[in-house]
Amino acid sequence: MNDNPVLLAAVGGLWGLLFVASLLVFALVRLKPDRDYAELIARTQSWWVMIGAFSVMLLASRNVALIFLAIVSFLALKEYFSRIPTRRADRRVLFWAYLAIPLQYYWISGNWYGMFIIFIPVYMFLFIALRMIIAQKTDGFLQAAATIHWGMMTCIFSISHAAYLLMLPDTGTWGATGGAGLLFYLVFLTQFNDVGQYVWGKMFGRHKVLPIVSPNKTWEGLVGGVVTTVFFAVLLAPYLTPFNFTHAIMTGALIGLFGFIGDVSISAIKRDLGIKDFSSLIPGHGGVLDRVDSLTFTVPLFFHFMHYFYY
Repeated sequence: MNDNPVLLAAVGGLWGLLFVASLLVFALVRLKPDRDYAELIARTQSWWVMIGAFSVMLLASRNVALIFLAIVSFLALKEYFSRIPTRRADRRVLFWAYLAIPLQYYWISGNWYGMFIIFIPVYMFLFIALRMIIAQKTDGFLQAAATIHWGMMTCIFSISHAAYLLMLPDTGTWGATGGAGLLFYLVFLTQFNDVGQYVWGKMFGRHKVLPIVSPNKTWEGLVGGVVTTVFFAVLLAPYLTPFNFTHAIMTGALIGLFGFIGDVSISAIKRDLGIKDFSSLIPGHGGVLDRVDSLTFTVPLFFHFMHYFYY
């Protein structure tokens, strides 16, 4: 179990924020009972479950965390394939896509960076194409190949970077929370960026960013969310990361901007499919892929930013 006092304090602070948010929701319901708060209440209740699971993952052993993240990849990929139109000929191909999950996380558990970084984008890219060719079904081949590869890159490769953060050793130049601290920093900033953009957009939003893709996204919400994320990135960096002031600002801006892009990218897919959510697994939030949409972009970018400057 990870009993680092800084990490424990960070997790405790997260629970404190959730408690305060829950009190605000309770007060809002009592003060304005004529409004419908069913979705807000459901979202808040789901946050208790999600933060509980996230806390256990961070504070448990590294193997438990790897299994947890592998399950997240599996659920996200399952939701994706359940919504994406697939050909009957590709059913066996999907088996190999699912099999890539335990293999990808196995490379991570062995700290095999070389295989981790090329297995999905090179070996599985080539193998899936070969397996589809063997089936000798050319109708819809390009669309099927593109959707399968996109799913593996988004749900397996991108998310698995979060797992490899746990394998990064302390560089000896910063307060030792290790990879767990980095993962907390990344996930907290990404999710808080989503919340910040939503709140700023609700309060001051007037000008739409992408009215067709995501009508509720505004420039005011985007800018407010990015500024808020940069603020917390700088505030938390000395305790959880090796970042200097400049790198903390860059990281906050990176997470704020690309969290938005990840969000609207998944929104574009849902609009193309004509669906609101990928599933109803998480009340008030949709499915796992709906919840980790921003992370699919911020995780690999954060990892490689970190790896480039400090490893």
